[in-house]
Amino acid sequence: MPIKESELILNPNGSVYHLNLKPENIADTIIFVGDQDRVDKVSKHFDTIEFKTQKREFKTHTGHYKGKRLTVISTGIGPDNIDIVLNELDALVNIDLSTRKPKETTTALNIVRVGTSGSLQSDVPVDSFVLSEYGLDLNGMLHFYQIDTIKNPEIEQAFVKQTEWSTNKAYPIIVKNSFELQQKFDGPNIFKGMTATAGGFYGPQGRVLRLPVQDSSLNEKMDAFVFNGIRVTNLEMETSAIYGLCKLLGHHAVSLNAIIANRATGNFSLKPGQTVENLIKYTLNKISE
Repeated sequence: MPIKESELILNPNGSVYHLNLKPENIADTIIFVGDQDRVDKVSKHFDTIEFKTQKREFKTHTGHYKGKRLTVISTGIGPDNIDIVLNELDALVNIDLSTRKPKETTTALNIVRVGTSGSLQSDVPVDSFVLSEYGLDLNGMLHFYQIDTIKNPEIEQAFVKQTEWSTNKAYPIIVKNSFELQQKFDGPNIFKGMTATAGGFYGPQGRVLRLPVQDSSLNEKMDAFVFNGIRVTNLEMETSAIYGLCKLLGHHAVSLNAIIANRATGNFSLKPGQTVENLIKYTLNKISE
């Protein structure tokens, strides 16, 4: 049965609603950045750019780097935007937009997040890179899907117990990355660990301006969490949503973060732009290997 127009919304030109993209506009390897201005900072390294579009915060460039076709797209901030971007990208490759029916043979995309983040560990310094082995979902978005096959109950239960997690909050979900992509993007100077994904920047990440938070010691509890050598290295707003949806949809994902702040020491990078540029170059070179 065709998917209803109200569920899969297309623009008058046949492109998917939010991203303004058609199937031929994207490559199989896609770099996610949050900031729309960062799209140009990635694509300036391309040898050629064949396609550009933007709608709202979703900006896309597709081109070639060292002979490999790549797409870079800005997702905006937060797991809600990741929900839009990944579902619409999947629709481009795995749904026939003319018949509105899922294809019998599916295509797996390679999704590489190039983001910024704050470290929760004093030994993960500013200006370093973190590769997320796991995404720790603190925001609850994934609970709207059938997630039993992608969860890691042992780690989740240990996290709930060690952090005294409030039952008034969404139950934490922990999702593994693509080991294939981890091997490709790992390196001798890369920190690895579990990246916590919050649903907001202030209270959900323990920042207090005028509003008190439910658990003022939560960040310290996350700092101290350890399970079989797994610890929470950093805190941001996208990784767990990317990992969860990619696992459910059959895509491969890895998240790379430039650490521009250290919440444990209170330090902020003196050169955040250069650190992000270094991560962009590192990512592009690994993709082209």
